[in-house]
Amino acid sequence: MNTLTDRYLAATLRTVPAARREEIATELRTAIEDMIDDRVGGGQDGATAEREVLTELGHPERLAARYADRRLQLIGPTYYLTWQQVLRRLLITIPGIVGVIVGVVQATVADDPTGAIGAGISAAFQAAVQIAFWVTLSFAILERTNTSLPLPEWNVDQLPETPAERDIRLPDTCASVAMVLFTLAFLPWQHFRSWVRDTDGERIPLLDPALWTSWLPVLAAVLLAGLVLEVVKYRTGRWTWPLVVANALLDLAFTVPLIWLVLTDRLLNPELVDRFGWLRDGDGLGVTGRITVVVIAAITLWDLADSALKARRSAARTSG
Repeated sequence: MNTLTDRYLAATLRTVPAARREEIATELRTAIEDMIDDRVGGGQDGATAEREVLTELGHPERLAARYADRRLQLIGPTYYLTWQQVLRRLLITIPGIVGVIVGVVQATVADDPTGAIGAGISAAFQAAVQIAFWVTLSFAILERTNTSLPLPEWNVDQLPETPAERDIRLPDTCASVAMVLFTLAFLPWQHFRSWVRDTDGERIPLLDPALWTSWLPVLAAVLLAGLVLEVVKYRTGRWTWPLVVANALLDLAFTVPLIWLVLTDRLLNPELVDRFGWLRDGDGLGVTGRITVVVIAAITLWDLADSALKARRSAARTSG
């Protein structure tokens, strides 16, 4: 009949190297018997002493890992901080970029604007999972093969500066960049992949094709400048008056030509207007244009006022 000690030894020896099992079995059995004898000598029942000794020794697989010098964690303290830093940097940038690219391609090349957001989110999630898996696997292999990495020694010079309070957050910047990218993607998409078709089934561009030789390149350049401004804003961390001025100039450089094109009926493709009776007949185009102008003006004024108020609060907090 197997005793508790026999069962404990069998469970422990199962996961230690075969070459050391006999040595470890002898050593461990002797240690267990000595501890039991000490307790029995103190007046304790033998069965109770055996149970308490084995309980104190702990889980047999944990004990076997100590004998075999085997790690019981996926990423140990030696590489954990480096693993965390690499993983964080990759997850912050790559999934978002992949999601935006896939979304733009889905909306333009695949001619599926309704599925673009879902495709982008799905691609970003899959990229994040792949990054987490392969980075973790790589560090786990390094951990178990005892590979030495030339990790720099830490010293006090590496201490970061006390973080300043940020007014411009990364999620806000990412949302703004994504909106600009989708707007840039819309310009060629509406020309080549418009969902509106004429009676012959041919696609009708939404915007006047003549604008490609005049205003559309200008508006696209303004949007690209807006991307640069978003990066500068994030790196600055707060609204400053020079940023407010730059933001206002870009807002006006985009909205003024856009409003002018709307009011002079030069924005929409004439073929598109002829395709829909509610635009062509009566004052449908004029009403649509006036509503569009009001919306554009309201958004622009709100953005200008919001940036100015944030710059004012930031300046007051800094001076205080």
